[in-house]
Amino acid sequence: MNVREIIASKDSRKLSMVTAFSYFEAKFALESGIDMILVGDSLGTYVMGKKDTLSVTMEEMLWSLKAVRRGARDGFIIADMPFGSYQQSREKAVENAIAFLRHGANALKIEGGYETAELIKYLVDRGFPVMGHVGITPHHASLEGTYQVQGKDEKSIKRLIESVKNLEEAGVFAILLELVVEEVAGKLTQEASVPVLGLGSGRFCDGQFLKWHDLLGINDESEPRYVKRYANLKENIVSALKHFDRDVKEGRFPIEDHAFGGGEEI
Repeated sequence: MNVREIIASKDSRKLSMVTAFSYFEAKFALESGIDMILVGDSLGTYVMGKKDTLSVTMEEMLWSLKAVRRGARDGFIIADMPFGSYQQSREKAVENAIAFLRHGANALKIEGGYETAELIKYLVDRGFPVMGHVGITPHHASLEGTYQVQGKDEKSIKRLIESVKNLEEAGVFAILLELVVEEVAGKLTQEASVPVLGLGSGRFCDGQFLKWHDLLGINDESEPRYVKRYANLKENIVSALKHFDRDVKEGRFPIEDHAFGGGEEI
């Protein structure tokens, strides 16, 4: 998968994208045939237990990115530009974008439509592949303290249309549309010249994105309506750990098969 193939998929096939934050997550995503892996700044909430994504640093994102690249050596990996990594100046944005690409990212994702389109164009003109992200964006939602579906009124719809148009003109290769009314998302997708992936934006996008911990049933702290759980790994993990704990305490682990004699190797 590369940028050219992603753009060419418009109107020809659906695209899939999931988050990954570690070696095995990325390895399994690649083996399953997922098209794109996002190293999202949701690293903060889903892995580090932070209350939001605003305090996630470049250093933390780079640590995760490098692990993901090791797990998905041939995968198409997108790195989320965290809060504070591009707002300070164009020069700082370029510096951080270079760091991401040097450590394994194939592309970047930047939140915002008309607000960040000028910066995105500046980066694209200098050879950085960028995915846009509009609708409800975590950086802004965290600051406002609320998540609300977008596209419910004329003002919101107009802002979404403007943002998608601005991002296309800036040169993005794809757009992530988060929490947008399905009918509006469908119209935006139909009119966009680049692939539009949906997160909680209904059936009519060019592809779909879900977070690893949500779709696999690891996240037990929330269950958004737009998530389909394809497994219940939390239940399986807790059950396995309880079994181990019980075996240890009752003397059933380890047994002779798990022990070494004097002349045996690992």
